[in-house]
Amino acid sequence: MKLLKTEEVRLLLKLAIEEDLGQRDMTSELLFDGSVRDKAEIISREEIVVCGMNIVKDLLRMYDKRLQLKVFVRDGQHAYVGCRLATISGPLRSILSAERVMLNFLQRLSGIATTTRKYVRAVQGTKAKIYDTRKTLPGWRALEKYAVRCGGGYNHRLGLYDGILIKDNHLAQLGRNFQPKLRKIIKKARMMKHAKFVAVEVDHVDDQLNYVLEIPDIDIVLLDNMGQWQLKHAVEMKQKMRGRGKPLLEASGNITLTNVSAIAQCGVDRIAVGAITHSATAVDIGVDR
Repeated sequence: MKLLKTEEVRLLLKLAIEEDLGQRDMTSELLFDGSVRDKAEIISREEIVVCGMNIVKDLLRMYDKRLQLKVFVRDGQHAYVGCRLATISGPLRSILSAERVMLNFLQRLSGIATTTRKYVRAVQGTKAKIYDTRKTLPGWRALEKYAVRCGGGYNHRLGLYDGILIKDNHLAQLGRNFQPKLRKIIKKARMMKHAKFVAVEVDHVDDQLNYVLEIPDIDIVLLDNMGQWQLKHAVEMKQKMRGRGKPLLEASGNITLTNVSAIAQCGVDRIAVGAITHSATAVDIGVDR
């Protein structure tokens, strides 16, 4: 699993601290002397997949360099109810000041990792892999995509800058006889630097997919909002026309935990799920002293 570089999100961490702390924590200053030191336990209050511990370590140091974090459950690992995830030690004022922002990151990211793991488990036994989308909170993309990896999922393109995806709205502008124009576009796309893949989205099997499969050098064909019989038809068409190699077939649109297993059994290679980021629920993690 590719780890997250804290430098990528340092500005976000700084903004989160400034938003909550401002110039001072008046309550902690009122109640405790700055010399008082203590420990606090980070506890999971439900079964989760942990994500964000490496972020928490840097976040605590940004509050106070004297804060120390001892981690017991690392990112990507499972935690049970009542599990001690980590121990924070250092000045009590700083521990209390950092608690809420620290939990905001841990709960959100662990929620995404936990949700992703549920989808990954639901497609076990098939060849399908779970991918995320660009449906992320502004400013949180690197973090949320890292959480997806912690949950066992895979990252789609990070943004518009590292992958080429010709969507149905793009295709519509090429007109009904789109294939000759699309062939030329794909040739140009293959020459673009830093593009991890070239993908084309279709929303009709017989009216679009058959023409797209005739074009070489497409890495992925995205099958948008298709029912199971359409997906099976698409898989059969692709195998007949192109065999088992590229392009990979990716299902997307209205994917839920209820239907993801059935969709995977249709034979697609990839399943893109926006819900693992935009609809993931924060998990229950607390700090006990």
